Amino acid sequence: MSTGELPGRGERVADWFDGRLGIHTLGRKYLRKVFPDHWSFLLGEICLYSFVVLILTGVYLTLFFHPSMNEVTYHGSYVPLNGVRMSEAYASTLDISFDVRGGLLMRQVHHWAALVFIAGMLTHMMRHFFTGSFRKPREVNWVFGWSLLLLALFEGLFGYSLPDDLLSGTGMRFVNGALLSVPVVGTYLSMFLFGGEYPGHDIVARFYSLHILVIPGIMAALVVAHLILVVYHKHTQFAGPGRTERNVVGTPFMPVYLAKAGGFFFLVFGALALMAAVASINPVWSYGPYRADQVSTGAQPDWYLGFAEGLVRIMPGWEITLWGHTLVLGVLIPIVVFPLLLVLIGVYPFVEARVTGDKGEHHLLDRPRNRPVRTGIGAAWISLYLVLLAGGGNDIVATRLHLSINTVTWAIRIAVLVVPVAVFVITRRICLGLQLQDRERVLHGRETGVIKRLPHGEYIEVHEPLSKAELHTLTAHQRPGELVRHEPRGNPR
Repeated sequence: MSTGELPGRGERVADWFDGRLGIHTLGRKYLRKVFPDHWSFLLGEICLYSFVVLILTGVYLTLFFHPSMNEVTYHGSYVPLNGVRMSEAYASTLDISFDVRGGLLMRQVHHWAALVFIAGMLTHMMRHFFTGSFRKPREVNWVFGWSLLLLALFEGLFGYSLPDDLLSGTGMRFVNGALLSVPVVGTYLSMFLFGGEYPGHDIVARFYSLHILVIPGIMAALVVAHLILVVYHKHTQFAGPGRTERNVVGTPFMPVYLAKAGGFFFLVFGALALMAAVASINPVWSYGPYRADQVSTGAQPDWYLGFAEGLVRIMPGWEITLWGHTLVLGVLIPIVVFPLLLVLIGVYPFVEARVTGDKGEHHLLDRPRNRPVRTGIGAAWISLYLVLLAGGGNDIVATRLHLSINTVTWAIRIAVLVVPVAVFVITRRICLGLQLQDRERVLHGRETGVIKRLPHGEYIEVHEPLSKAELHTLTAHQRPGELVRHEPRGNPR
């Protein structure tokens, strides 16, 4: 720009904001921030973009949903339910599905996005767990992510219950039974939640406030705090040439990473819209309105709460009476174990640091095989979750496989005790075996498949030396003591 030329309108606006907010300094510092390039980092973006889709579709649905349990007689487009008494919540859900333009698509996008959001968070946390990115200084960020997962479980339960259909009402009966099993205060908790004798008249309105206002607000704050800490601590990265604990190798946020992230958002949104368009989910008109004297046949919760129901279904129906009070252990023990399993996930970074005595900062990620105990624990937890998920559908498993439900239940009871231990031992041994395989590759190189005959008649396979980058990846870690102890003397580590 020449000396006498006046600044343009855009430049004047930028100068105005820079003089009051310091955006030039912030932009220069953070817009060029480097992000590593690895496919597993996209898991966190799937969570974020699904959350954005949930907010957008949720705002649309709130315009037509009536969170009331007042009874009305339905007269709408869905003829099979015409003349049936139902709550306003259920009637408005039918109206959204059949009478509001794009309503059914929005409902299904919202529901699919909720499932993908929780699945993405669980997978994202598994990636952090198996690679050790939760270690110092990121323990607090792990707790933020764990809190998001915990809130998402209850947010999904509340949203699932809002239509007041027979399937979600069966889930509410389950919640009421769990509350009643709490010693001394169980009846008070039930009366407080439902506003009187079950099912009461306030539960939908209360869940609606929690679902659209309280929990999303807390989750949005946690998402912002989570992202701020990601920027503050810088992104973790896998070991490789040029990568150390003090730098980040990758692409700058602006414009490369921003362009990729923007394109990936539309891919996620498009995938969710495609799923909603071709795959029906939660067809509430098929279940009918909720009635306290009826139970939906084959009722199953969404997958993320299936393991909680599995805990109850496989628990024997034990009861004891103490001081005139009956304790329903068949329900009480599972509702104690359920939050305990979740709490163990939240505190794991602190437990591992305490047990291992690791007080250093870590910005390079572990290969799961190089941490066999941690990897075994993670695999054991996943196996326990899958076994309990099968337990939550023991009736479906029994009918589909033509087995006795008692046989299925007992098999799952035994599996809960045996499978996680077996998976831990097997996974740990596999990790140690893979480390030995890496050691052989470091010592002897890569097998080429070329067979060579030596002058004295011996046949050997020709090995190709590994590149320096591969050698760095395979050796940039501390090896378990049990492998080192059993190595022949003189071999390099």
